[in-house]
Amino acid sequence: MRRTTAISALAGGAALWLAKRAIGRRIDAGSPLWPLPALETPVSGYSPRRWIPALIVSREEPAQGVLSLVLESPELPEWTPGAHVDVQLPSGLVRQYSLCGDPSAKGRYTIAVRLVEDGRGGSREAHAQLVEGAELPVRPPRNRFPLEPADSYAFVAGGIGITPILPMLRAADARGASWTLLYGGRSRASMPFLAELASYGDRVTIAAQDESGLPDLARLSAPAPGTLVYCCGPAPLMAAVQAAVPESVPVHLERFAPATGSADARPFTVELQRSGRLVEVAAEESALTAVRRELPNTPYSCEQGFCGTCQHQVLSGAVDHRDTLLTDGEREDSMLLCVSRAATDHLVLDL
Repeated sequence: MRRTTAISALAGGAALWLAKRAIGRRIDAGSPLWPLPALETPVSGYSPRRWIPALIVSREEPAQGVLSLVLESPELPEWTPGAHVDVQLPSGLVRQYSLCGDPSAKGRYTIAVRLVEDGRGGSREAHAQLVEGAELPVRPPRNRFPLEPADSYAFVAGGIGITPILPMLRAADARGASWTLLYGGRSRASMPFLAELASYGDRVTIAAQDESGLPDLARLSAPAPGTLVYCCGPAPLMAAVQAAVPESVPVHLERFAPATGSADARPFTVELQRSGRLVEVAAEESALTAVRRELPNTPYSCEQGFCGTCQHQVLSGAVDHRDTLLTDGEREDSMLLCVSRAATDHLVLDL
């Protein structure tokens, strides 16, 4: 089969589980996408939970509906292509954005935000309130979409999905690797970073829908031996790429939305063992929503299965995991309440 790469003080069993999770993250080098740092104070000295105040030194609009921000702080850690950061918007909302600048630029991050009018409000707030001279707190970068060494790459990006791909093709070019990029979007006016991409000549193919329709993925059906495929963009594009690429070729995916999991969403119950409460989760709501009715202080952030804030230990029951974050080991005894559901009628959580 194709390999797709897609706290407060605790006591007793909860503390033991936290130690197990931390050790597992410290020793598991095979985690595919965005690996979270193993411990609250990793070897680098940068806590993954620590907010770093960064200054917005530049604000540009590289395309219609796209905001590009350059952030600076001497405390910003190093990063590698494919990494993303959490940012805290003025309202307190936390959102995740891929780093699209130059990893060699010490103390400087670049992010790009696509305005989504019918989204959950984060992009609208970013476009309206993030200005030059403002402070923007960020957390240290995480990378579960790393660029693996190869002699040849086929990059595919759709819309704002170009952001994690851009540092990758720069790195591939610096290594002397062979690579191509297929970059699709609604129109050239809406596609950021076209000027830089033009400097790479015929290695880059621009597929604007208002000019040529959907991207032609036929080139992916017979890649050169040893080619790695990297794709970031809307779910239909990633599904089409997976269908076009031979089964023997590894496909690395970066999702901007959670995987859908199984199609059915049925009600189930959640027993909160430490609280002594029983919660009914309706088919149309998340476990997080239901749990927060009983425990309003239950922490959460992205609500998309990316950040791990709502990860909790599962003491009993089977889980339908729908996140893009947890490792196989973590899925054995925990879940993300915001997106994952019960595969049985009843779950018991350590809450």
